[in-house]
Amino acid sequence: MRQEQFVARYQSEWQALERWLSLRGDSARRARRTPDASSLNDEDIPQHYRRLCQQLALARKRGYSPQLVARLQQLMQQGHGLLYRTPAPRWRRAAEFLFADFPQLVRSQARSMWVATALFMLPLVGSFALIQWHPDIVHMLMDNKDIAAMERMYDPASPHLGRDSGTDWMMFGHYIMNNISIGLRTFASGLLAGVGTVLVLLFNGLTIGAVAGHLQHIGHGDPFWRFVVGHGAFELTAIVIAGGAGLQLGMKLLAPGRRRRVDALVEGGVIGAKLCLGVAAMLLVAAFIEAFWSSIAEVPGWGKYSVAAVLWTLVFVWLWRGGRGDGRAH
Repeated sequence: MRQEQFVARYQSEWQALERWLSLRGDSARRARRTPDASSLNDEDIPQHYRRLCQQLALARKRGYSPQLVARLQQLMQQGHGLLYRTPAPRWRRAAEFLFADFPQLVRSQARSMWVATALFMLPLVGSFALIQWHPDIVHMLMDNKDIAAMERMYDPASPHLGRDSGTDWMMFGHYIMNNISIGLRTFASGLLAGVGTVLVLLFNGLTIGAVAGHLQHIGHGDPFWRFVVGHGAFELTAIVIAGGAGLQLGMKLLAPGRRRRVDALVEGGVIGAKLCLGVAAMLLVAAFIEAFWSSIAEVPGWGKYSVAAVLWTLVFVWLWRGGRGDGRAH
């Protein structure tokens, strides 16, 4: 076979491999998003790499031009470096996911995230405002036992802030279990065509707004806000993200597009599972802050609000800027 025929036959394979190497190379070595349609899938790379090695051997045996041999040699070396390199340490991969991959994934699902924000915040603000004018409505949203417990927890005369008793470590464990269960339930409810997630978001928004509105109305607002304002940055944002994950799962089920419904659902499940990993990390941080910082009654309001401003700013900047400018594909 002449060199021109050889190049014409395999040129597209080499170009596809070059695009994959560019995508996965040092300039974008952590790219994990859906590549463009012209690039190879990761699972196909070993087969293409073996074919490249065979083509390089043929080019050498047949005495093709040094330029062609050098090109194939370079491709082979780059492929070998990526296929057989030592995997990054687990802590590094976890850090890359939390600080770059996760916020990128949240932004990639912006439409679902904004809908989830509206479904959560509108009933929250609405129930809070409504109770200021019609206080008795709280009894339609919560039973008397829960109302009494909230009043006791946030009584300005109580030596505790935000809880009746319990050590910090015991409450830390309780908050982890409670918060993560809410997050997972919010996401998993998306399997009910998204309706379950909508209902969970509405219910949580109404309940939190009712609690805040009632405590504000009866004069317990100061201890309540001092307790929730700090860890709320991670906790409330995580609930919204879990809701967005559930909504995109429901949309994959209802509107799979040209794909099979099961394939679309699997894709939505993968996206949701990754989002839930980040949500779990956020709720873990929220539980730590809630147990060891939010409950400290001796810290004055200005101290709690100052720390809260820093925490809210960090969360928004992290989700808005995390992973930008590092050459990753989306």
